[in-house]
Amino acid sequence: MDLKVTRYEIRENGVATVWLDRPGRGNSWTSRMNAELRWTMATLDADPTVRAVVLTGGGNQFCVGADTKALDFYTETDEKYADTVNKPEFARPGYGVNPEFDHDLVWMWGLRVPVIAAINGACAGIAVALAGYCDLRYAVEGAKFTTATPRLGLPAEYGLAWLLPRVVGLANAADILITGRILRSEELHHMGFLNGVHPRDEHFLDKVYEVADYIATQVSPASATGAKRQIYTELLHSNVGTAVEDSKALIEQFMQQPDFKEGVAAMAERRTPRFADPAPETLLTPRA
Repeated sequence: MDLKVTRYEIRENGVATVWLDRPGRGNSWTSRMNAELRWTMATLDADPTVRAVVLTGGGNQFCVGADTKALDFYTETDEKYADTVNKPEFARPGYGVNPEFDHDLVWMWGLRVPVIAAINGACAGIAVALAGYCDLRYAVEGAKFTTATPRLGLPAEYGLAWLLPRVVGLANAADILITGRILRSEELHHMGFLNGVHPRDEHFLDKVYEVADYIATQVSPASATGAKRQIYTELLHSNVGTAVEDSKALIEQFMQQPDFKEGVAAMAERRTPRFADPAPETLLTPRA
């Protein structure tokens, strides 16, 4: 795919970086960006050398939400909104793992690789949901966040009414979604939405890369994938006993894999583990 509003690179240690790249427009979200991000994530997930993905914004903003021209379009068109945001030709990253993940943005939960949001500035509207479905979230100090929808006459979007109560608690979710007020990254960190807040300087991404590098070099790829899928699958369950029994079955399964033997050997020898790349059957093939 010819990338026009996103870009990506893969570092030697297996950490990929994806940029939402419309800095002159605040990296505002468009159908083109949606299509490109899906394709890029599918491509990276299918690459066995990729161990973690950092998602950030070009320039000094993460994403200011939907492009204003796109919003104007919906005030005049008779076209159904759902038909415009999930077109048949879009790639389907993360699909096929769990039916609940086969939806817009939730597909990130079905990815093999952990995705880390590096929120380098303003994060509004759909971008809050985009960050919310990442596995880890870090932001620069003082970054502004808002769902924006209450001030546009819209409801909570992209499953945030389901997601936020589980991430930040009911009272905080009600505050965020009903008021649509602007929150700073420090407040969202206190609420539990962010894993960390770092100074707004040229070293912000370096701080996020420390986490990504650790995952890429110290963590079994199979274990990272397994943990992701356990976390989000269990969110859909209410039976703790089932979670315990399912985890025991997974432990038995993972103990038969090479990563377990390598992890035990590395611990005994007090060295960095040398985990192999994921097996081909665990990778998803991107669709253009």
